[in-house]
Amino acid sequence: MVSAQVTNLVIILGMMQVSKRVPFDNPDVLLGVRIAYAVSNLLILGVYLYVQSVINRKKDMTTLKYVEPATMGSGEEPRPVTTTVMEYDKQQLRQLMKSQMMGVGMMGVMHLYFQYTNPLLIQSILPLKGAFESNLVKIHLFGKPATGDLQRPFKAAAGFMNMGQGEIKSDKASIESAEKNYRGGVKEE
Repeated sequence: MVSAQVTNLVIILGMMQVSKRVPFDNPDVLLGVRIAYAVSNLLILGVYLYVQSVINRKKDMTTLKYVEPATMGSGEEPRPVTTTVMEYDKQQLRQLMKSQMMGVGMMGVMHLYFQYTNPLLIQSILPLKGAFESNLVKIHLFGKPATGDLQRPFKAAAGFMNMGQGEIKSDKASIESAEKNYRGGVKEE
């Protein structure tokens, strides 16, 4: 199976070629691309709101324990986390929504302030693809079992944004070690 990064790269390169041939100086074409971008983001919001309603309906109160890695260079120790599956899913969904809103904000600045139009076309497709490939959507919308790669806590996707963090651990030894060693923000004098 082809990885998501490879398909994203193919889509970006293909859409860059397509966007060179789109007459953005025509107001009707520009309006159509803007509408496509808005519809794409509304569809993503709709999917996320539906996933949120499914999470709330399931009310999965299964206890979930894992060790959150310390950020690189912070000098902090890994932090043990005890939560429920429902709260974990809600937190992950909040991160997805926040990420989407930041993307819309950045696109708004690029398009409205700097007058870039080509990225509208690419950003009408990639975030939509990313939303349907997210773990929460796979579990709660498509009904896939939460096993393997979909097992909570989700493994962070390898990428530029996660370079400074370690891996989330959920094995018993790591949890016990972190619970024993974590000071909970107490400073030594």
